[in-house]
Amino acid sequence: MREIALDTETTGTDSKGSDRIVSIGCVEMENRIKTGKTFYKLINPERSVPKEAVAIHGLSDEILASKPKFWEIVDEFLEFIGNAPLVIHNAPFDMGFINKELKLSGKEPLPMTRAIDTLTMARKKYPGHQASLDKLCLKFGIDNSNRQIHGALLDADLLADVYDKMLADTTVVKEPTDIFSTLDIVNFSAQANQKKFREPRPHPQINEEETKTHLEALGRVKNCLWTQNNS
Repeated sequence: MREIALDTETTGTDSKGSDRIVSIGCVEMENRIKTGKTFYKLINPERSVPKEAVAIHGLSDEILASKPKFWEIVDEFLEFIGNAPLVIHNAPFDMGFINKELKLSGKEPLPMTRAIDTLTMARKKYPGHQASLDKLCLKFGIDNSNRQIHGALLDADLLADVYDKMLADTTVVKEPTDIFSTLDIVNFSAQANQKKFREPRPHPQINEEETKTHLEALGRVKNCLWTQNNS
């Protein structure tokens, strides 16, 4: 089965606003094995790149000024992905930007049903664990030491490896079903076993004379409930 691991880098996070794609990377897989075929383009976003975005992916206005605009590479991109499912980490983000660029290029948007969201997959498979691409690489022992900054092709390549490892992983991670964690329960049990309880104190026994004196005293009480209840 042919699948495409895909990643984009952008000028920001608002696909519905003025932000645009600055690079796109794709890695082809057949039956989850990378074929060696890739698609990678730096793209002129037709706007300035904020310094905050440059700090993430290193793509400045100077680097992108001479690169093609998205509409100039759109046919090549669509030909590469074909009808294959798209494996994307946080699919709504990348699909939002891709469909925006397709619309601006006069092309039909891609349906979300084509996207396999590995972020959602990881959160369901490993509840309570961090699901970033870096954390998943660490979990599966995938070398991401070259990921000093984000890069669309590098991230797509790492994602292809993560995707394969996740699908091959048969580990079952269950969510806690109680407000206490397992560690809390163990600690509580240990403390309970170590707690020393005080022995009950002995109660003194009264003799007949003390009983007689007590009853005489009750007899002097008007409407005494104790004597009424015992009658």
